[in-house]
Amino acid sequence: MASVSFQHMTKLYEPDIKAVDDLNLEIEDGEFVVLVGPSGCGKTTTLRCVAGLEELTAGVVKIGGRVVNRMRPKDRNVAMVFESYALYPHMTVYDNLAFSLESMKVQKREVKRRVQEAARVVELEPLLKRKPKHLSRGQQQRVALARAIVREPAVFLMDEPLSNIDAQLRGQTRSEILRLQQLLGITTIYVTHDQVEAMTMGERIAVISNGVLQQVGTPSELYNDPLNVFVAAFMGTPGMNFASAKVRDGNVEVSGRTFRLTGRERHAAAQGADREVLIGFRPEDLQLDGEGHSGEIRISARIEAVEYLGREELLRGRAIGERIVALVPSGTNVRVGDDVHFAVPPEKLHLFDPDTKQSLAASA
Repeated sequence: MASVSFQHMTKLYEPDIKAVDDLNLEIEDGEFVVLVGPSGCGKTTTLRCVAGLEELTAGVVKIGGRVVNRMRPKDRNVAMVFESYALYPHMTVYDNLAFSLESMKVQKREVKRRVQEAARVVELEPLLKRKPKHLSRGQQQRVALARAIVREPAVFLMDEPLSNIDAQLRGQTRSEILRLQQLLGITTIYVTHDQVEAMTMGERIAVISNGVLQQVGTPSELYNDPLNVFVAAFMGTPGMNFASAKVRDGNVEVSGRTFRLTGRERHAAAQGADREVLIGFRPEDLQLDGEGHSGEIRISARIEAVEYLGREELLRGRAIGERIVALVPSGTNVRVGDDVHFAVPPEKLHLFDPDTKQSLAASA
């Protein structure tokens, strides 16, 4: 087991194309950290730099306190689980698990011990004599995990390992990966573009956009206190709603009406002169009028779509010059074309600078 440290790490593919731009991130020994962001943001490149599959342009990567920039991949003591499981189709499960150890000249008795232990951990013992074509997608994924486990690495690197399995199995497998990581206590860096995976799996999450680290924190920190508009919009399903507003003396003006802010947002709004801002509010914080209380911000909207989700409904509409989404309990009887009123508690508002897109509360 080992910590992983990125110090001003930069990776260029062309002189003007930065896949990763000045990354600084500390991952503690035994921690499960998720790198999340849209496709092409640099998260897989970051993982490949740790594995030694990409050469750094600048900066330092440390594993267990040792600089590994010039260390060969096989000497870094990491194990990578790819999006493609890359199992050998002509080999049994046992042979797939044993292959890397045999290539490393590990003694046969030790190979057998490690393979059997890994198979026990991921519950593959009855399947060791099967070949990959006789396994389900979920079972193949567990073979890929076991193949990483047998190496007894200091660090697990996982690159979108669940993208090739269906949604129902994905949820089950997320729990299985977390159980294994907690059981083994191995430092894990997990890459995904799926914010649900990130929120449900990571002890901490590092959000990346265009090669730049945007924010690092626990799932609740990122969701409740986003540092900028990108993090606020990306973390959450559906993402945060935004609208233009004005602030004055700790109050916010929306659609010509003024409302009193509270907490950190009021302190942020009270700094400096009157100004234009972006206000953000989560879909679940929009309450159909009649459910709110006095002092809450009122928003009128025309509904353009209703999406039934079982216990909840998504109401999509247009309000205060923007498209907004509300997540409300089912049974509202709201229909497409209806004019409705929403209430937003002031303490649920987030304020952002419209130019820098940074949170005003974070910089206050």
